[in-house]
Amino acid sequence: MPNTLKLLVPDLGDFSDVDIIEVLVKTGDQIDVEESVITLETDKASMDVPATHAGMVISVQVAVGDKVSAGDLVLTLEAADEPEDGFEATMVISPAKQRALAAAALEAPGAAPATANSTELVVIGAGVGGYTAAFRAADLGLEVTLVERWPVLGGVCLNVGCIPSKALLHVAKFIDEAEAMADQGIQFGKPRIDAIALRAWKNKVVDRLTGGLTQLAKQRKVNVVHATAKFESAKRLVLDNGETIDFRQCIIAAGSESIRLPGIPEDPRIMDSTAALELDPLPKRMLVVGGGIIGLEMACVYSALGTSVSVIEMTDALMPGTDPDLVRPFRKFIDKRYEKILLQTKVTSMRTTVPGIEVRYDGKKESGTELYDRVLISIGRSANGNKLEAQKAGVEVDQRGIIPVDK
Repeated sequence: MPNTLKLLVPDLGDFSDVDIIEVLVKTGDQIDVEESVITLETDKASMDVPATHAGMVISVQVAVGDKVSAGDLVLTLEAADEPEDGFEATMVISPAKQRALAAAALEAPGAAPATANSTELVVIGAGVGGYTAAFRAADLGLEVTLVERWPVLGGVCLNVGCIPSKALLHVAKFIDEAEAMADQGIQFGKPRIDAIALRAWKNKVVDRLTGGLTQLAKQRKVNVVHATAKFESAKRLVLDNGETIDFRQCIIAAGSESIRLPGIPEDPRIMDSTAALELDPLPKRMLVVGGGIIGLEMACVYSALGTSVSVIEMTDALMPGTDPDLVRPFRKFIDKRYEKILLQTKVTSMRTTVPGIEVRYDGKKESGTELYDRVLISIGRSANGNKLEAQKAGVEVDQRGIIPVDK
């Protein structure tokens, strides 16, 4: 009697009714272990559902355009090996474990000796720009190598930017809406915040959205190398692991990093946006230096979680460059919540003390010195183009690390 098993949609975290954008198998196909069977798409990432057993597809229960949730039936398989008792769901290596394995490989002593590799196309950076370019090039038939310095794909946006910040903003909105119900006669008790559990949930959201990228790269036979790259010439990269990669063409998608204020002391209580996402620990009083989108997102999160927040911005408005008609209602919302919002003000010095960070500031309307438990520096980001030694490849990079391009 044949061994049949059901392949179900895996746990999607907090997501449900996720779109199927591709069905990769049909009835009668022979599939291998880890071969992708469908591709799902959420707001900012796509993920493949792989098979954990080899065998023949008996029936496919989904189609492109369907919406599925965790536990929905994808297909029935006549397995080539004996399934476990009651086996009905796919199992994949978690993205967190993928990162740990990759990091361990990078840090392991006795790394492999220097070798020369070659490829038709090399892509530097596996963020949203880099991995989409790599995947599209592979779909068009090119041999592609994707070089990423982090032990996981997805770049800033998916790992320490848009995705985790929006997850925390979702929590902040939930708290705000519960408080707002008091105006309708329904009062909830003050929330008890477990920062460690909240951080774990946020990381789980990130893992669910970024975990499919490794499988997508494998499906398209994109060679992924975890290392930092610099140009040796117009046709060769040298990596910090001692290897080199010769290429015909190269796409630079190296991304950006948070800008640090010059002259500020090194102290874990002085954070950039990446550290702020860790919520470790939640301060009683925090200063956000920079009134742009990133700083205000984190200000909203920390304020909702019970932190007294102040914001300092050098220009005469929050979110510089944004339509004032959009900023105005936002100001009405935060003016009554934040301790201070100081425009046309700059930080002149910071000093670390045992009780906290002593910040001196000078502004058009107010100057003074305040003590904060934590300080978030969010004054913008700088491009990484000037860290690649791109001039060796004849690539122009300006002082800000930006590479000029044509249409």
